[in-house]
Amino acid sequence: MRALHRVRESLVQDKVKTTNQMHAFLLEFGISVPRGGAVISRLSTILGDSDLPQYLSQLLLKLQQHYHYLVEQIKDLESQLKRKLDEDEVGKRLLSIPYVGTLTASTISTEIGDGKQHGSSRDFAAATELVPRQYSTGGRTTLLGISKRGNKKIRTLLVQCARVFIQKLEHQSGKLADWVREFTGFCRINGKGAAEVALTVFQAANR
Repeated sequence: MRALHRVRESLVQDKVKTTNQMHAFLLEFGISVPRGGAVISRLSTILGDSDLPQYLSQLLLKLQQHYHYLVEQIKDLESQLKRKLDEDEVGKRLLSIPYVGTLTASTISTEIGDGKQHGSSRDFAAATELVPRQYSTGGRTTLLGISKRGNKKIRTLLVQCARVFIQKLEHQSGKLADWVREFTGFCRINGKGAAEVALTVFQAANR
């Protein structure tokens, strides 16, 4: 699955470069469009309302076509990843965790494997730098923030998963949801960052 991930990442980067290039071309003619997919969805209107040179209009249409091609290729790769996960026991277990999707599950399965090298979920979290640094004195432990070491890709994906869980918390029920409500309330009072909250939530969900 590592090859599928690498190609997908390359296509995603190309997709971003394509919209940025279109955005830059339009700015040269005084047309400002929000970055991202807006330039794709609004291109027909822009071309109809603006007196752009014919060569530029044709070039923008080619870039729009290339963007749609990239989107389809990315979707196809993600479908292949999903099929691979359906054949992978580790991947299927990861997908059972709340809000862990195909991309996150396949990345962890590829990078970490079955996780047997870690004695517990806490060991996994520590090895991948998924826990805030701690300072203990006088029997009191203080969280100092998230380390920037470890696997950044996995850390980013897991933070996103946990944040989605928090965002949809009002629709959740059960012990985990109750614990998250209590913990997030504590963090708001004590000024803990969103990343610390999200990572702690993920660790709790994965115990």
